[in-house]
Amino acid sequence: MKSKNLNIFTNGIIKENPSLRLVLGTCPTLAVTTSIVDAVGMGVAATIVLVCSNVVISLLRKFIPDKVRIPAFITIIAGFVTVVQMLVKAFAPSIDKSLGIFLPLIVVNCIILARAEMFASKNAVLSSALDGLGMGIGFTATLTLMGAIREILGAGTVLGHEIIKVPMTVFILPAGGFFVFGVLMAASNALAKANGKKPVEHLGCANCPSRGMCKTAVCEGEEKVGDGNE
Repeated sequence: MKSKNLNIFTNGIIKENPSLRLVLGTCPTLAVTTSIVDAVGMGVAATIVLVCSNVVISLLRKFIPDKVRIPAFITIIAGFVTVVQMLVKAFAPSIDKSLGIFLPLIVVNCIILARAEMFASKNAVLSSALDGLGMGIGFTATLTLMGAIREILGAGTVLGHEIIKVPMTVFILPAGGFFVFGVLMAASNALAKANGKKPVEHLGCANCPSRGMCKTAVCEGEEKVGDGNE
């Protein structure tokens, strides 16, 4: 049992990292990683919502009718996002101002809805909590790494302290975000290949190893498109 729980927890950090392996949640990944503080703030907020929503959805999984499961999941997620947003506004107003619209948009973050549909709605509470925590840590780690690279090279600072006199401003612009994200994905693919794992070849649900277990509208739509092109 301990081994199973450990595998569930580490899955989202390494094997199925939501940003680098599943390529989910790329909008906030690119938008809020201009500094370490903003990256960590977004990652922690998303992690809290992930864990809490996974736990509640797991508890209610036998009571939510299949036909309304997606609206029910979104309602639960929206409730926790509202709580997190109010807490951030109260205790970290500077982060709330920096993250802007991307904080309430956690409601539609595909990482959270995908874990609710694919894992929490099918597994026990403890496993669902560990899955959410692992996925959240993996997401936060990727954001923090991107934020550190972009802040150091683009602004010449680390947590506001200057370390480079002449920074390369392009790294805090959208082009720099895409470049850093591409480099990290290439590194992730290289590590996966070195360990005998399949590199990322598709985006989003199409790349998910558990896609066959998931019946979200997105996955079903991708399957239909894929079948028509083959």
